[in-house]
Amino acid sequence: MAIEITAVRLSGGTTHEHITHLWWTGQESGKTGDNTRAQIVDWIENKAGKAYTSDRAGHRTEVAVVTPARGEKYLRTHADGVWTNNLLALPRR
Repeated sequence: MAIEITAVRLSGGTTHEHITHLWWTGQESGKTGDNTRAQIVDWIENKAGKAYTSDRAGHRTEVAVVTPARGEKYLRTHADGVWTNNLLALPRR
């Protein structure tokens, strides 16, 4: 199953590491929901989940897990071999 990330909540800062919550829509089912960053990280890493963002033109960008040297894992978009800021451009809740 793939989900489109549609909104994020940040706490304590404005970078990817500060994303605490994500809202999504299921690609196939149309179901909507929300989860913590840790839940989405676990779903991608351990349940073969796929997540993406899309722009107004319909271009999709994959959401991937980043494992820093220190601190908790976080999510960031990755397109054409380059880390991007698509998650930070989404609406905030």
